[in-house]
Amino acid sequence: MTHRTHDRSPSPEPDSSEPSLLKRLKSSHISPASASTSSASADPTPHFAPDLFAPSNIHRLHTEYDGSAPFKHVVVDKLFQDDLLQRVKDEALSELSFSEKETDIYKVYQTGDLASLNYLDEQQIALLPSLLTLRDALYSPMFRNFLRAVTGCGPLSGTKQDMSIVSYRKGCHLLNHDDVIGSRRVSYILYMPLPHYQGWQREWGGALELYPVKPGPDGLPEPEAVPSKSIPPVWNQFVFFEVQPGHSFHSVEEVVVGESEDGRQRLSISGWFHAAQPGEEGYQPEHQPEVKSSREQLASTQTDFKSYPENIEPPLPTDPLTEEHVSFLSEFLNPVYLQARTMKALASRFVDESSLELHSFLCAPLADKLRVGLKEKDDADGLGPNRQTRIPPHTAGAEGAWQLRGPPHKWRYCTLKAPEGGSKMAVSPRWAHTDPDEAIRSLQDELFPSPAFRAWLACVSNLLPLRYSAEARRFRPGLDYTLATSEAKETRLDVVLGLTPQVDGHDTVASNDEEPLHGWQSGEWGGWECYMAPHDEEDDPAVYRSGSSKKKAANGTNGTNGHNHVEEDEADMRDEDAEEEEEEDDGTLLTVQPGFNRLLLVLRDEGVMRFVKYVSAAAEGSRWDICGEFEIGMVQEESGDEA
Repeated sequence: MTHRTHDRSPSPEPDSSEPSLLKRLKSSHISPASASTSSASADPTPHFAPDLFAPSNIHRLHTEYDGSAPFKHVVVDKLFQDDLLQRVKDEALSELSFSEKETDIYKVYQTGDLASLNYLDEQQIALLPSLLTLRDALYSPMFRNFLRAVTGCGPLSGTKQDMSIVSYRKGCHLLNHDDVIGSRRVSYILYMPLPHYQGWQREWGGALELYPVKPGPDGLPEPEAVPSKSIPPVWNQFVFFEVQPGHSFHSVEEVVVGESEDGRQRLSISGWFHAAQPGEEGYQPEHQPEVKSSREQLASTQTDFKSYPENIEPPLPTDPLTEEHVSFLSEFLNPVYLQARTMKALASRFVDESSLELHSFLCAPLADKLRVGLKEKDDADGLGPNRQTRIPPHTAGAEGAWQLRGPPHKWRYCTLKAPEGGSKMAVSPRWAHTDPDEAIRSLQDELFPSPAFRAWLACVSNLLPLRYSAEARRFRPGLDYTLATSEAKETRLDVVLGLTPQVDGHDTVASNDEEPLHGWQSGEWGGWECYMAPHDEEDDPAVYRSGSSKKKAANGTNGTNGHNHVEEDEADMRDEDAEEEEEEDDGTLLTVQPGFNRLLLVLRDEGVMRFVKYVSAAAEGSRWDICGEFEIGMVQEESGDEA
């Protein structure tokens, strides 16, 4: 289903039984010293696990930190006294409000910044005594010195506190990033997985994944496509590492169990220690790092375009298809899309709307071959509905004719390997391919780059394709996605042929409002293609809400690339009706759910961001497409008057 910009339904409201105090929590600020409570100056040692600060333990942890891989990190098996952490867990679940937040890079449930506890009155603070104790212990001079001794990170701020409680429930995830934003120095997570009485099982997901790096095409480090270390959550376990541009790449595996199963959720306290701030001992002005952060690298991308043969005259949009063009295209396309009347009508629509979605685009024999073959391919590769584990291994589907494409701080999916021995001879008719991989290859290597398809695109878009890029993509459930990128300086024509087999053979969306959407069309499985309006220069380019037609993020919230806290201000206290009015336009220009045998054409203006949402482990198979991108020229009619 294609959606233009439209009014969006209100975000989920907090349960009326929850206290209202958390509506007043603010984020990302420096806590005033005058607001500190007496617990901040008290000795925090009794709250921590025994011997945590013993010189021998610090030496051991420092040695482990220095020798760790793929980047320096350390795991503390037990950080706090267990009874304190249990009380914190109870207060969080009974007193705090969690807002659902979803962008291209994550889906989580999160509280406001806990530094805001300093702004509450005594009555409100009395509801959260253990949480306040834990927060003040974490940011105490003793614990900050402990972190410095283990990591060698330099002075850390005690006034700039940056932490929240995050709940990963079924379907929640956090994709690859390096955490580099502002003055962050140390990233940490303290696990409180539920239920407390039952150990968290690895197959439930939610592991912290750490990635090695390799030199990228520009010589700068970028993460490998597959993590080399996985740390499942364990109660009272504390993981931390120094934030390093180009090195501290990590992600959180999707959680595949839910609250209906013994109340399971990956609950944690996470945040950052910042460098010393102005006025604090050890403060030094920020310097620009040599390596761009993962967020900065997402600002734009560069496509590798190929040129058409010079000996072929470029087609004009007004030129009809030649017999040779029609003969070639008829082996791929539904014949209705080769009729002059149809093409003229499509061109008129495209001029008005700048996008088209054409159903049943391929001819029936080729579509039938692919529909059956791709499902069988998923089953054979352990990616179908009956796979052994909901989250498949990283090697699944990335063998044989397919290979992994990264880097995962921008995208991860499978592409076709170049054929051994060079290009193969074309098969005629095209649906005679016995292997679905080869049928897909013929679409990628024969149809999309062909002069005939170029001429067809010119007719239906009134544009002239100048150069092209075409890539077959396979997005595996529980593993693959693209993050939001944009082409800052040029308008492009995107041409994407969706080949994702639908549930129970339903290749079209529900025809009426009474029939419930299921599978891909419900949005629950992810994989939708989303276009977002250009962002303001001061904003994070990866900030927006869910592209799902089913769910929206919380009122007045924006996420950032990385599991950054949502920035909130006094607007959170406005009347809910006013908040809903402000949310009418969240920047979503177009959202298209995965479909089978559908061609999407989009004229993408400069600066517009696009991404393919992470494909959930709930999906019963891969999301497949052929992704074409075309440099274009505008055709101008010659004027009889010349200046």
